[in-house]
Amino acid sequence: MSKIVNGSSRQPSSGKPPRQIVLLLHGYGSNGADLISFAQMWQAALPDALFLAPNAPQSCGHQAYQWWPLTAFTPQALAAGAASAAGSIDAFIDRKLDQYGLTDESLAIVGFSQGTMMALHVGLRRREQVAAVVGYSGMLTGGPELSEQMVTKPPVLLVHGDLDQVVPVAALHAAKSELGRLGVPVTAHVSAGIGHTVDPDGLRMGVEFIASNFSAERKAP
Repeated sequence: MSKIVNGSSRQPSSGKPPRQIVLLLHGYGSNGADLISFAQMWQAALPDALFLAPNAPQSCGHQAYQWWPLTAFTPQALAAGAASAAGSIDAFIDRKLDQYGLTDESLAIVGFSQGTMMALHVGLRRREQVAAVVGYSGMLTGGPELSEQMVTKPPVLLVHGDLDQVVPVAALHAAKSELGRLGVPVTAHVSAGIGHTVDPDGLRMGVEFIASNFSAERKAP
């Protein structure tokens, strides 16, 4: 298992110790510096959150990283790839939660494209339930095995552009159907006229979803 040791981060804008962590998982061939830009737009709504955007542990070019090599696109290959990368993310999460004295209920996992595959894979298999999972322009891997492997059912938001030519929007509908069948609370939004990217509406929905679920955890008895 490769260890995640670097990436980008933003401390809470409140200047206080972190009360939550937002983990940002980038897509194939990108890096943490790409998704840390979300923090600049989300910190006002999440002033006590630490934003972490690690680089995936495998290099695939200059300042480009992958969670696993995308050499095959069959359901079996994608499920195996996500499973192979999950350990490094879980270990990173455990280290950071321990470092800041937090628990999974104070964690939101956000992914883009291949990062969404990882966010869903890890978020549904954590021993303790995370506050929220947000997936942009990605897909659910390992659906047939999920009913046996799923440990928790965190609230999930999926956002996808209807003009995405990298990961077709059909992936959102398939993920929503499978997660709903398994009893996972899932919200889905299709962004009209948007390709393989995140538009302002999708960003707004993401931060509102995370903030509301962090608030729900704080109010829980």
